Amino acid sequence: MIDIGKQVSLWREGAVEDWEVAQHLVDSGRVRHGLFFGHLALEKALKAHVCRHTSDLAPRLRNLVRLAELAGLDLSEEQTGVLAEMNPHNIEGRYPDRLGPVPSRAESRQCLSRAKEVYEWLRAQFSDPCANT
Repeated sequence: MIDIGKQVSLWREGAVEDWEVAQHLVDSGRVRHGLFFGHLALEKALKAHVCRHTSDLAPRLRNLVRLAELAGLDLSEEQTGVLAEMNPHNIEGRYPDRLGPVPSRAESRQCLSRAKEVYEWLRAQFSDPCANT
């Protein structure tokens, strides 16, 4: 039998660690890697929600918008847009032949700042007893 609580905790803990790494990497100028880890943190946070919502293992998906749908989250249009904006950073981090132009540190910080709002909202949903139980 799957211990869903343990799965949720593992995904949430991984998201926290990856978010810290994302910020550090962008601050140190490793913007591609930082944005990749930003995507990874959002992915893990969303997978925690998927596990909680479905009482099952999270699928092996990387599309943040699709994961949010599977989690049954009521995202705003702006939040969905941020997730869609972060999706390419997963692909660029995994497939070097699809690298686009390197964003500047300022652009990367701005992107990560928008993603942080969604990341923090996702984390807050776990402390709200009325949210997506």
